[in-house]
Amino acid sequence: MRTLIVTAFVSMDGVMEGPGGEPGYRNAGWTFKDVEFDAAAYEIKGREQNETAALLLGRTSYEAFASVWPTMDDFAGYNAMPRYVVSTSLETDDARWPATVLRSLDDVAALKETEGGPIAVHGSATLGKSLADAGLVDRYHLLTFPLLLGAGRRLFSDSDKDATALRLVEYEAFGNGVQKQIFDVIR
Repeated sequence: MRTLIVTAFVSMDGVMEGPGGEPGYRNAGWTFKDVEFDAAAYEIKGREQNETAALLLGRTSYEAFASVWPTMDDFAGYNAMPRYVVSTSLETDDARWPATVLRSLDDVAALKETEGGPIAVHGSATLGKSLADAGLVDRYHLLTFPLLLGAGRRLFSDSDKDATALRLVEYEAFGNGVQKQIFDVIR
């Protein structure tokens, strides 16, 4: 079974919306305009790209990334690997950044049963919550920023459900206050 990893930039209060400056969010760009840059904090992002075998995105993140990532040398690994987008409304994938369209969480569960390495979920707040609620997330890679953003899309679901136990498997704090936290989901 393949490991499904949700990876995110997140504020101390759980907000993951607009970390890179995406339009429409009042605090957009919070990862770079409100916190001093420390290259060491981003080591995990390069490692993820090297260790990931496939990319899984929700429709909104896929459409945003498809217009930018194919032209970025920093994302050459992601651009070369298989991509999947979970959507009930997407009619066709973006020819600039082809992906296989999955229509349901059952399709994601079936993908996890295939041969291959880890599957990473970037961005995709709605998808990430749905995957967690369905018990499909195996690991979280978090870069937690020392900010309270208040309103905004959150990483974790607010569904009324049983507790999900996590095991901290890697942790590092950086001089700028950013914390790397890698958690395995305990089943």
